[in-house]
Amino acid sequence: MRRKASEKAMKCVDKCSADYSGLARCFVECYVGGALSEAYDWIARLKHVEEQVMRLYGASAITYSRELRSFLEDPKRHLEKKLFIYTHDFIRGRISAEEYARKSLMAINTSLRTNLRTIYQDWGFLALLLKVYREGTRIIYPEHKIISLERSGRQRLRWIPPNIVIDVPGYGSASFFMEVPRPLAWGDTSDLSRVWSLYTALRPDMMVFGGRVYDVLDMDSNPPIKRPDIIIEFKELPDWYRRKRIVKGPLARPLSAEEWRSRWIEGLYTGLADVLGISRDEAMDKLSRRTGVLMDEVRVVELYKSIYRPEQMFLVSKHVVPGEIKAMLEGHEIVVIDDVGFDKDKLEPVAKSVLETCVLVEEYIVSTRDKELAEVLGMIKELWEKGVLDKEKVVRLLIFALSEEDSGANELEKSGH
Repeated sequence: MRRKASEKAMKCVDKCSADYSGLARCFVECYVGGALSEAYDWIARLKHVEEQVMRLYGASAITYSRELRSFLEDPKRHLEKKLFIYTHDFIRGRISAEEYARKSLMAINTSLRTNLRTIYQDWGFLALLLKVYREGTRIIYPEHKIISLERSGRQRLRWIPPNIVIDVPGYGSASFFMEVPRPLAWGDTSDLSRVWSLYTALRPDMMVFGGRVYDVLDMDSNPPIKRPDIIIEFKELPDWYRRKRIVKGPLARPLSAEEWRSRWIEGLYTGLADVLGISRDEAMDKLSRRTGVLMDEVRVVELYKSIYRPEQMFLVSKHVVPGEIKAMLEGHEIVVIDDVGFDKDKLEPVAKSVLETCVLVEEYIVSTRDKELAEVLGMIKELWEKGVLDKEKVVRLLIFALSEEDSGANELEKSGH
């Protein structure tokens, strides 16, 4: 398979190198070919559920990561941009045609795989929101009703907020977190040593908590995350269970803040020197070697269950999962929902579990589309909480106003108007 991909990439370089001005575009079209039609189809399906969620929940927008946003706007152009540096180096003669073919195919394959994985995960999240919706369901957090499906920059205040908290009439509230834990902001070595476990912790696709949970950070536990009620893992590839990855986790040695910054600055300077074509001495390797364990994806999923100990865990697979793999996961009390494709109705068991996890909260919500009324209610709420308003006087005033309105209406009725 790899040899065929390399041969195809090399043929594309030969075909496209006659016109350097359109080299990257030509290579993408030649190498990817009809595979991009799948990407366009997935994007259309994501946009479809996005529109439904925005309409039902009254959301003003749904935002994606910068990487995915670029891919959604124009997949072909996004892949072209991934080849910018390699194309520049090839045209200048700094790398050979073979090296250009190898690096370009790797960049394209990685980008396609990453973005399609994110699209399916985001589709699953939005489809689940559609399935749990009941008449009157509303967004509690964020208050501006912009649903964010990314985590970049969300933890600068040193807490881990949810992507969304909803309230479902008759059930209660539920909080959804995507791809946590992620690192917090830090200042010096003492800070970094405290949050290091967030860098190395395993990261399931989605966690759901019953109730209104605004921060899942718990630095006194290991992993440093509150125990979730539900974990949901999405798999978009037909052979996901055959794939492996290196899991480092707690095996990674904590870095000092000085080592971290040194590594970042050296990488930045080296990259800049490479682009500009200037020379510099090779940076000294200040980091000791880091080890990891090669694990197949099935074991990684089982590891999520054993480490985070959720009340329930679901694996949602776009394709059919072989019986023996399903049995292995179910042996670890992981519910497998397979052959889902883009059929949101197949997420019904997950939606049912989320609704059962909801927690009723003793908080009253008044919803209005009248801006002036909202401002008045806001001022009343603030004065009430400060203890400025006298409850009895306010209630008597309102009752009097209502009785006056009723008596006026009765007089009009008697007069025949």
